[in-house]
Amino acid sequence: MSLKEITSSATYNPNRVLDAIIEKLQLKNDAALSRALEVAPPVISKIRHNTLPIGATILIRMHEISDFSIRELREMMAA
Repeated sequence: MSLKEITSSATYNPNRVLDAIIEKLQLKNDAALSRALEVAPPVISKIRHNTLPIGATILIRMHEISDFSIRELREMMAA
């Protein structure tokens, strides 16, 4: 399943991925997550509100900081 298919799916929920990374890294909030991912806080907000899909670059960064595999991250998005 491609990233585009996942994000257009009715079951697509990026919050699961964001929340899982926050929990795994024991971060306090989305601001701490944005610092860990090295993105501006509005990027996390847009992803959380489904106005910005999780793209390949941020997906790779999520993998790098969390040690979740790309497959695990994609499954969390589509579950």
